[in-house]
Amino acid sequence: MCVFCDIISGKLPSTKHYEDENFIIIDDISHKAKKHYLIIPKVHYEHFEDQKPEDSANLGNIMKKLPSLIKDLGFENGFRLIMNQGEAGGPIVKHLHVHILGGEKLPDAP
Repeated sequence: MCVFCDIISGKLPSTKHYEDENFIIIDDISHKAKKHYLIIPKVHYEHFEDQKPEDSANLGNIMKKLPSLIKDLGFENGFRLIMNQGEAGGPIVKHLHVHILGGEKLPDAP
């Protein structure tokens, strides 16, 4: 099993900021910004394109919920979403996830 699957199952501790039947949002322990969270699907997929259509739709739905969650997460001044995929993308954990960064002025996006 992967570390995110262990967090989802409760085998490993985490600080959860949001949870529903499809996702958790937790602190990233290797934060790259003042506020750095991870949106993690509860279904294990390594790549975005591996998802079933309904799981891909669920990911879109959680993204649509972000504006209502932003204040609770501390992103009053905006945020950045990042998904690292594939060897060149450099994900450390091979479980599809999206980074939410903010809480301060972020460097210009590439």
